[in-house]
Amino acid sequence: MNEMIAQTPNPPYYAVIFTSTPTANQNGYRDMAHELMKLVQDQPGFLGAESVENGLGIIVSYWDSLDAIRNWKNDERHSTAQAKGKTDWYKACRTRICRVEHDYGYEH
Repeated sequence: MNEMIAQTPNPPYYAVIFTSTPTANQNGYRDMAHELMKLVQDQPGFLGAESVENGLGIIVSYWDSLDAIRNWKNDERHSTAQAKGKTDWYKACRTRICRVEHDYGYEH
């Protein structure tokens, strides 16, 4: 995944925060993650994403609407990855969806 801060529009927009703890079995995970990142780029309403993995995985994706989030959740390939995550890749995971009301920062 891109290691830059996502460039999002002025609020409001939505953030999906997916947090996970991995199992020892990560066979196929990286390939699926790369495939999904390519696929999500073309999803209507997708604004960007950020991720970090250091024993705990955190992926934050940004969306222009709740409908766009719902459509991605129901995407066939994404659903396949979710099922594989439940059976093989994650000991635990949590998805949180929130509306971004304020967004500020700086770059050098």
